[in-house]
Amino acid sequence: MNKAVLIGILFGIVAPAVKSDENDGIFLHKIGQFEVYILIESERDGNTDILVGADKNILDRYIPAGGFKHSANAVLVKAPGRNILIDTGTGAGGIIIEKIKKLGVQPDSIDAVLITHLHGDHFGSLQINGTASFPKAKVYLSAKELEYFTKTNVNRGAAAALAPYGSNTVTFEPAELGQKLSEILPGISPIAAYGHTPGHTVFLLESRNEKLLVVGDLLHVALVQFPVPEISATYDMDQKAAASIRRQILDYAVKNNIPAAGMHIVYPGIGNVGVDGTGFKFTPMK
Repeated sequence: MNKAVLIGILFGIVAPAVKSDENDGIFLHKIGQFEVYILIESERDGNTDILVGADKNILDRYIPAGGFKHSANAVLVKAPGRNILIDTGTGAGGIIIEKIKKLGVQPDSIDAVLITHLHGDHFGSLQINGTASFPKAKVYLSAKELEYFTKTNVNRGAAAALAPYGSNTVTFEPAELGQKLSEILPGISPIAAYGHTPGHTVFLLESRNEKLLVVGDLLHVALVQFPVPEISATYDMDQKAAASIRRQILDYAVKNNIPAAGMHIVYPGIGNVGVDGTGFKFTPMK
């Protein structure tokens, strides 16, 4: 047996066997010292009825005749000295928790949970029967998002999900594009992407000069919204603002050569963004 492997077994530091695997719904992308795992919680048939202003010509051009898929994703970041979860999926079946365990991370080893916004398919795994799923984690979300969904227009599910974390709920003010970004954790900076919800946040990950944008719900039907970013979804609370920030963020990704990962982009859920006419194109990673 290889000496390094033997030492790893003795001290419990062998890396998990699961890396990128479409059957398991796990895709690994490394940026510098970060291991970023896209976790596909579920996949179902997509529905173009959620698109606002997508006429037949657009749908015929971009949607395959056989239909398309829609997924719900979360992101696990293994960073030096800490494990970070970005969004938690719906919580259905405990799938996200089982996937992080498969990657050698126990729920009590999650140090931080970053929430892009407070819709149920993004915070669903935070608690089970009133108990924190990630008991040692701090939960980070934008102050605007917390204010809106727990005071202005109360989402009882969101309030219940956050309740077990109490003072371990940390708020921040994401910078707008063009402003100086500020890290909330080493190598992770929030960017304001308001429109889908009042405090919707995109996270920029950076390690050793490599970067990744985790764009949350910037896109719901990627096949259409990359090439025609002006088309929003019925889920977007401010559809005009959502369309505007979508174009801005995608333009930022192109100009800075930053790949993007999204919570509703099908496996691998991550890829490179380029220009395509007046819109954009998305090339999934392999």
